[in-house]
Amino acid sequence: MERRWYFVVLVSIAIAISYFDRQTLSVAIAAIQHNIPLSNQQFSYLQTSFLLSYAALYVIGGRLLDRLGTRRGFLLIMIWWSLACALHGLATGFGLLLVARFLLGAGEGGAFPAASRVVAEWIDARERSTAMGLINAGTAIGSLLAPPVIGFVLLHSGWRAVFVLAGAAGLAWVVWWSIAYTSNVSTVSSNTVDARVIAMEIPWREVIRLRNVQSFVFAKFMSDSAWYFLLFWLPKYLYDARGFDIKQVSYFGWIPYAASGIGSFLGGWFSSYLLRAGFPLDRARKVALGCCAVSMPAVMLVSIAPVSVALALFSIAFFAQQAWSGLIMTLPTDVFPLTMVGTVAGLIGFGGAIGGAIFGLIVGFLLGHGFSYATLFVIVGTFHLVGFLAILSFAGRIQPLGAQDLKQIKELA
Repeated sequence: MERRWYFVVLVSIAIAISYFDRQTLSVAIAAIQHNIPLSNQQFSYLQTSFLLSYAALYVIGGRLLDRLGTRRGFLLIMIWWSLACALHGLATGFGLLLVARFLLGAGEGGAFPAASRVVAEWIDARERSTAMGLINAGTAIGSLLAPPVIGFVLLHSGWRAVFVLAGAAGLAWVVWWSIAYTSNVSTVSSNTVDARVIAMEIPWREVIRLRNVQSFVFAKFMSDSAWYFLLFWLPKYLYDARGFDIKQVSYFGWIPYAASGIGSFLGGWFSSYLLRAGFPLDRARKVALGCCAVSMPAVMLVSIAPVSVALALFSIAFFAQQAWSGLIMTLPTDVFPLTMVGTVAGLIGFGGAIGGAIFGLIVGFLLGHGFSYATLFVIVGTFHLVGFLAILSFAGRIQPLGAQDLKQIKELA
């Protein structure tokens, strides 16, 4: 395997661990409630606690990675979130669960900005969406493994062991990363160096004011509002509305996550295929994003479908969402130089996490006040379409910014 793709696989495994860690609470919730009673509202607070710190550290972590570099930055954030995940296993009440969830979000906030930097550092523009699709497929691997693995541990060792084992897996990856990863400077041209130097001098506030950045952030805000609802509430929906027990969730809950992994890869591959077929970068990205957006309304039919069909509809939505997600996180590498990629990717991720946090609170409120899951599925089925329209209307052309473009941005500061 070429070294650049080896690093992509290494990051994919980190993202898999990340998504396994964040799914531990959702899958183990029925067992946890035997020791720590939790209402729907409290469950939503736990997810919101994760997402608020996740959002904040997405921004800070992205900027930090642009300063520390990919290798050292990723090392630090992985140690943080692995220890935070293990901390869940010590909880005796809602308060410590809330703190542990907050710390986990803070650590995981730097994962995708780091992944975007690895792609920008090692992968050619024509293959970046494929690479990011492979990395984003790690979300599916982690989520896919979570129901059966956590279910097995729950049945044999109890829920506290789930969090300890998840934290240990992350620390093992830290050792691997520290030995394996190196930075790539072999393809840096003088023009690239100029762009990177200028990008480092652009203040944060000017990055936030860029119209294309704002449209990417808004699109992620909308799409991740849907995604985190589906991700965090699917196991609970199967418990509450479909009468599943832990064994049934373990047997069937992995299916939509498998579809999301396939979508992650095929979404990136499709956009790369369009580039190889002669499509300009702008059209290759937007055509692929549009295909994802028009597939998401399938989730609106979940509540009126039989269980087998509902799982198929969830699978379509998960497939489209994760194809979309990989493409969105590729855009910073398409447009901005490496020294800005972490910052922009962090802002995009911040938008997504804030969307998930706000909508998560709305979900808890609506379910606690007599609304059904059916209403929520109809609402989230529209979110990607709104985000895609924002990109079409306000993002402009998807194309790399050169040194002259960056100088103009800098002069506005």
